[in-house]
Amino acid sequence: MSYYGWAPYVPVAKRRARAAREMKKLFNQGMKIEPIEVQGRKIARTFWGEAWCNHLEKFSDYQNRLPRGRTYVRNGSVCHLSISKGRIEAIVSGSELYKIDINITPLSANKWSNVRKQCAGQIGSMLELLQGRFSDNVMKIVTDQEKGLFPKPGEIKLACNCPDWAEMCKHIAAVLYGVGARLDHQPELLFLLRNVDQEELISAELDMQTATAGKGKRRRLAEADLSSVFGVEIEEPLKPGRKKRAPGRKAITKTSSKRAKNKSVKKKVAGRRKKKPFIPTAAAVARLRKQFKLNVSQFATLVGVTPPTVSNWENGSGRLNLRQRSRDALIKVTEHTPEQARSEVKRIRLDETQPK
Repeated sequence: MSYYGWAPYVPVAKRRARAAREMKKLFNQGMKIEPIEVQGRKIARTFWGEAWCNHLEKFSDYQNRLPRGRTYVRNGSVCHLSISKGRIEAIVSGSELYKIDINITPLSANKWSNVRKQCAGQIGSMLELLQGRFSDNVMKIVTDQEKGLFPKPGEIKLACNCPDWAEMCKHIAAVLYGVGARLDHQPELLFLLRNVDQEELISAELDMQTATAGKGKRRRLAEADLSSVFGVEIEEPLKPGRKKRAPGRKAITKTSSKRAKNKSVKKKVAGRRKKKPFIPTAAAVARLRKQFKLNVSQFATLVGVTPPTVSNWENGSGRLNLRQRSRDALIKVTEHTPEQARSEVKRIRLDETQPK
């Protein structure tokens, strides 16, 4: 029987089961599977995700074709979506599994320079940038249809191996919406996609490394913040020409016994290792996450909570009223180095992707 080049309709449940088997095979072959999961009918919920979808829907080339992909992305048909420099690769479940390849032109150096100049001094921190919590003026700059960060249709090259002759089939439309859903949790991927460094938009005076290398009041503030996060006493630097006093301490003479020397050294080391208990404040949680170089979604995975929970913590003020489980989890991760934290996130996410 001929279907005029089109495969027969396959029920959604059957498509999902078949797609799950195929994705499991790819996973066993070593492929990192990154599906798009949408909760409810709203595809994107944060500033960056919504801004991406709204931007694409403004173009006449796309506004009639994009709606075809909404059902697909909502019902979990986007089995895999990865974003790299200038490229989006995806696998979508239809009558069979289709591969989508979308190439995005890098943001021009001139346009990026203009964005940076217009945003200069208006974005205070990486947290503020990635959470989309900034002034209306900055929002207009980064989301401007002509001069902002989002690509125009002419900068997007679409390809899908399905039999649909249209340039934008429903599988591609689903992937473009899926990018919006992914930016909800990993907004930094937009900058990677456009091949620019988001840190260039951040005010230098609030950069943690600059602050800890500074002098005077700013240095003392940074050291106090680090002490509250990691429970480590940071000593004041000595002024040139001054020696540190050790009141009440007897000098160790050449005739002192070896046992006395060892005891003194051990006491000093033990004193340095004493830690203050972690105080879960909004600022402390945000600093800890940035110290680990994790985004909100990754830090949520590390602590065992949802990304919105981490956002609520960081958007709060003063000491947080946490459940005991969350408090214990935060205290536990403060013992990690940044490398250990990132490694733990990878391990947890790998375990989650493995079939039960």
